[in-house]
Amino acid sequence: MNIVILSRSAALYSTQSLIKAARNRNHFVRVIDYQHCDIIVENNKPKLSYYGTVLKNIDAVIPRIGASFTRYGAAVLKQFEAMKIPSTLTPEALFVARDKLMCLQVLAMNGIRVPRTIMTNNAIMYEDLVKSFGYHPLIIKLVSGTHGVGVIKADSHQLAVTLLEAFQKTNQKTILQEFVKESKGADIRIFVVGGEVVASMKRQAKEGEFRSNLHRGGSSTQIKITEEERTTALNAVKALGLDVAGVDILQAKAGPQIIEVNASPGLEGIEKTSGVDIAGKIIELVEEKVRASKGYAGHASHSESRNSR
Repeated sequence: MNIVILSRSAALYSTQSLIKAARNRNHFVRVIDYQHCDIIVENNKPKLSYYGTVLKNIDAVIPRIGASFTRYGAAVLKQFEAMKIPSTLTPEALFVARDKLMCLQVLAMNGIRVPRTIMTNNAIMYEDLVKSFGYHPLIIKLVSGTHGVGVIKADSHQLAVTLLEAFQKTNQKTILQEFVKESKGADIRIFVVGGEVVASMKRQAKEGEFRSNLHRGGSSTQIKITEEERTTALNAVKALGLDVAGVDILQAKAGPQIIEVNASPGLEGIEKTSGVDIAGKIIELVEEKVRASKGYAGHASHSESRNSR
């Protein structure tokens, strides 16, 4: 198969892992920076070009869309969709997962447990909304933040209001969320590929920090998840329409609570912690998608795809 990985850099761990997995299965793989793709919209003739060359003979796409480039990345995905090229991510699922509030709305609508969350555009209501929680601390999150950036713990009523007001003045959308004390600075990352849980790990925040992200200095260990945690993760991914996802769960007294679902999850932490070849699982999913959509029966067209670049 001729596989395209949409990534800002071929040097990134996740991209390198996917390249290796694809080549191990005798596929031709090419990395394309989606930011430099030209979207050519024409009736019944959708095209994408890359540095002046129209992309052809592509069997499948694996998107690695960064949070800072969601809108253009989604537009590129939509064009591949118009070209009827299978992908491991749809633009609609990407948009919903990237919006923290909308993601939680969809999960809650499907009966999936999430922390109590509030968002408002009305600054007059900040005092009352913070009081409605009736306890402290609270979590303030940027709707578009990643890797723990833009996630702040407010230990007092006044600090919560001040933070909301500060973000409002800089036109940054935020959500107010309950703090799950019993999680003790830890969460569980469950990795799902093609409707199956393929790996999991527990992430623990470093001392003095409440954010467990590995990018924030957190540590990770293998963990055996419960059946309820497995079911919660799978239901969340299904509700959001994702084929590949990292589901972040807090272990709360009331049961597993999802705090985020990552539509383009990094592979480094989970692969190194679990020892699972997750990139290989993703390539297997791609193979299934191509067989289902195009009746791909083997590698007979491999050299043809390579020569027609």
